[in-house]
Amino acid sequence: MEVVSVSSLPERVAETIERSSLFLPAHRVGVAVSGGADSVCLLHVLVELAPRWALQLTVLHLDHRLRDEESRLDAEFVRAMTARLGLPFCSESADVRRICEERGENLEQAARQVRRDFFLRYLRAGVLDCVALGHTRSDQAETVLFRLLRGAGTTGLRGILPATAEGFVRPLLDVGRAEVEQFLAGRGIPWREDSSNRSLVFARNRIRQELLPSLARDWNPALAENLARMALLAREDEAYWRLEIDRIAAKCFVEKPPAVLLRVVDLACMDQAVRRRLIRRAFELVKGDLRRIDFVHIEKVLSLTTAGEGDGRVQVPGVDVFRSFDWLRFAPAGEYGASERDFSIPVAAPGRFRTPEGGEISLQLLEKSDGWISPDSGYNESGDLDWNRIRGPLELRNWRPGDEYRPSGHARGERIKFFFRQTRIPLWERRGWPILIDGETIVWARRFGPAAEFAATRESRMVLRVTETEDSADSGNLTDGR
Repeated sequence: MEVVSVSSLPERVAETIERSSLFLPAHRVGVAVSGGADSVCLLHVLVELAPRWALQLTVLHLDHRLRDEESRLDAEFVRAMTARLGLPFCSESADVRRICEERGENLEQAARQVRRDFFLRYLRAGVLDCVALGHTRSDQAETVLFRLLRGAGTTGLRGILPATAEGFVRPLLDVGRAEVEQFLAGRGIPWREDSSNRSLVFARNRIRQELLPSLARDWNPALAENLARMALLAREDEAYWRLEIDRIAAKCFVEKPPAVLLRVVDLACMDQAVRRRLIRRAFELVKGDLRRIDFVHIEKVLSLTTAGEGDGRVQVPGVDVFRSFDWLRFAPAGEYGASERDFSIPVAAPGRFRTPEGGEISLQLLEKSDGWISPDSGYNESGDLDWNRIRGPLELRNWRPGDEYRPSGHARGERIKFFFRQTRIPLWERRGWPILIDGETIVWARRFGPAAEFAATRESRMVLRVTETEDSADSGNLTDGR
């Protein structure tokens, strides 16, 4: 074991703080202190370094109530130590066993989440700027090995991050656990031992006490340092990829909250490594995180893109992915069928009418003397109807299965679903597709124009013009590829 000077360890921590920009001047820092060696070392090192950044320290302690009297004594130990250092002390207790049962989580997960929620309350309330945690290089090695055994990719192999967007920082991440204990012993600083750390029931303890020592003894004495170095390299690689994927996503993604759309052809011309990361980025944008998203989910989405044509669906934790024609759509799980999309609005001309999905349909009455121009042959997409052929009442509603009509310029009628496929309208764009009906007869449909028997002609004397604002007819942006 490397012998480390008790005076050099704070300087190494200061280098970590500088290198990772963990603190800003006058930061209000919560120091998470359980009473164990790592957190006690963190507290004393930060007390020594605080004047360099004018840090305002507050000690945070959570009693999980998992070890009865031992837990109570831990809290008293931290309280007394904090008082000797003259620092503010914030403490809470939580019945983690009960919470574990209520949430259906294992004990480790429940304890970690309760502790995290405790710290986040102070951060979100603006009481603290960050919370310093006592994770060491040894914790990093254990985390990387644990994730490697579970099949993590490079993102998971980053291990424990020096700083997170939520406000957690880890100043001891370049210091080993043995060095921590050596530092405390050299300064005569006591700490508490958590008896649960000896229990082999917990996977983390088995890795710490059995697997890592065995691998270090039989294969490589520097294993912990190598695993920590692997985390650093993975972190640097992922930082590069993050910027690169954000750049690519800005060009390829069509964001229509709460969904993200991506063209299959754009994916097809990319390297496989880029494809996988771009899909992960889409998941993250829609879901807010990547929890429970793993390799098999990415591969299922990639399988949707292999066919040149077709529809398909993949459901992953928190996200639904649809393939329709040339597009992939990523949306929150259940969003596609979560709300009732049928609508029916009585309308009259002239007038402007909003649809539930945010579109606006305008009905105008025009005489030929108002400058009406006769439509060309073929589709009359402008939506000009012969007013004298309409009997009423008029109703604006969404397309529904079975609807059919004959657009102007067509020899025979077809179901609207036929025109959807002919013009490659994706499935998700169809639900709120507006049509105008006269009694029970369809007289106009978005994009497909007026029905042939109602279309305005050169002989029409009064015209009903149906128009739609650009932002409501955004399906055209997809099919045209703009």
